[in-house]
Amino acid sequence: MGADTADATDEYGIPVIPDPTDAAQRKRRAIIEAALTEFLAEGYSAASMDAITSRSGVSKATIYKHFGSKERLFLAVIGGVLPQTYAGLESSTSTLVDAPDLRAALVDLGTAWAHVLLRPDIMSLRRLVIGETERFPQLGRLWYRLSYDMINGPLTEAFTELDRRGRLTAPEPELAVQQLVAATLGVPQLMRTFAPDEELDDARLATLIGSGVDLLLARYAGPGQA
Repeated sequence: MGADTADATDEYGIPVIPDPTDAAQRKRRAIIEAALTEFLAEGYSAASMDAITSRSGVSKATIYKHFGSKERLFLAVIGGVLPQTYAGLESSTSTLVDAPDLRAALVDLGTAWAHVLLRPDIMSLRRLVIGETERFPQLGRLWYRLSYDMINGPLTEAFTELDRRGRLTAPEPELAVQQLVAATLGVPQLMRTFAPDEELDDARLATLIGSGVDLLLARYAGPGQA
């Protein structure tokens, strides 16, 4: 691996690791899975390359050959996992503009998103990135961008169309989306991030999401909203 390749990063500063050959694919997957488990359990500083070596069954020399350093391994593994956390969420906004009952559609949307975003594995990843953002700001920037691309961006487009149709009166649709996300997902995410043992059952979640949607509609429901 040449020096230029070893130092290559994408627009967020995440290392670009060349695709492995077929013979190396299984080793690469084993390294990534072992490193993810170790980093989530221990954080960056306390994570042990010896433990990753033991978990993966791949020699330390091979790990360094593939990734170059512990820092690049961390960035490549976590940066590679982050895009998967929101996969599929953006498509759930596609039927929102034509929903006969906008409130019900927004509640269903918030509930579907909550069931993904509050999963224990995603919350563990969220805590890890929050804890390491000062050391690795590129991961924070990547998560922020993905949040917009997968959630806020598509929902802003839907709100823009709902405003055009008169179902919402939202001249600043991006602001309305930020307010909706904060009012529906903000509290559950905060609870699961910093107080994971705090009780948050389906009934409580439904109340939080429903009341958040009601707040939005109380402010933005348009004359064309049935």
